[in-house]
Amino acid sequence: MSGNTFGKLFTLTSFGESHGPALGAVVDGCPPGLELSEADLQRDLDRRRPGQNRHTTQRREPDTV
Repeated sequence: MSGNTFGKLFTLTSFGESHGPALGAVVDGCPPGLELSEADLQRDLDRRRPGQNRHTTQRREPDTV
């Protein structure tokens, strides 16, 4: 996956390879002092976990922060 940037107020730039060892992201535009934990991010990853419904991916690989 080549780098992609999305958003206007908050921008998310992704990097890495979709079938490589890892993907990463940089979020710009967050207010100073905003605290996010790994659990916050994992909760959103779990929402898109395979097999949830017909709109989720059929891939079989773990999503962990």
